[in-house]
Amino acid sequence: MAKTIVVTSGKGGVGKTVGVSNIAVALANLGKRVLMADIDIGLRNLDLAMGLHDVIVYDIIDVIEGKCSLEKAIFKFEKYGHLHLLPAAQSTDKDFLNPDSFKEVFNKAQKDYDYIILDCPAGIEKGFKSAVAAADLAIVALTPEMASVRDADKVITLLEMANKGEIYLLINRVREDMIRRGDMLSIDEITDILGVSPIGIIEEDEIVIKSQRRNTLAVLESSSKAGKQFLDVAKRITGENIPITQIKGKKGLFRRIFGL
Repeated sequence: MAKTIVVTSGKGGVGKTVGVSNIAVALANLGKRVLMADIDIGLRNLDLAMGLHDVIVYDIIDVIEGKCSLEKAIFKFEKYGHLHLLPAAQSTDKDFLNPDSFKEVFNKAQKDYDYIILDCPAGIEKGFKSAVAAADLAIVALTPEMASVRDADKVITLLEMANKGEIYLLINRVREDMIRRGDMLSIDEITDILGVSPIGIIEEDEIVIKSQRRNTLAVLESSSKAGKQFLDVAKRITGENIPITQIKGKKGLFRRIFGL
């Protein structure tokens, strides 16, 4: 039976979809059977992150409405081992969605995969509850900025209300130099605020930006520090004991204000 992982965020623009695509490819390269599902209805970015342009025919809403089978809607990547994608619809009324519909779709997929990774709407979006209904584990993507941390806190509360017991952080765009100067929230400060442990610390890396323009992924670039860190996240998901990056700095603004 597959383990279903939902990756979400407080708001957009914090590297959620980049994280999903890199972690999914890393898991596939580790020999795992992986289904990525884009549940961000109306936005549909995961296919673009994977370098797919104008090749998507069916989507998850077509499956829910009975217009096609799950098998027909899934796109299979030949170059990434056993990695498949179930795309989102580009335009659908999110009020139409319900948790039972999503559960039914992913229950059908359980036997064919080791991991199902859901690229979920931000916590403020309609469809969030439906998307998290099928998940066993939740990962909240954020950046080391107070506004992003505050938004993540709201999402964590929603996940706890939905009884998602395993919740982790994916902290993106971390800059060690700024943390050491006290100009960016440190990892310790973020975990103190949120009370949730990180599953990955992804440092700022221009290869991540370049890879998107080149239709590739940082995790496939041997020189990418972020790519190695995404691979470490994938290994942790499979149960490997990979230490988390430790970045210590001066007391930042949060600690200076609250005396922590």
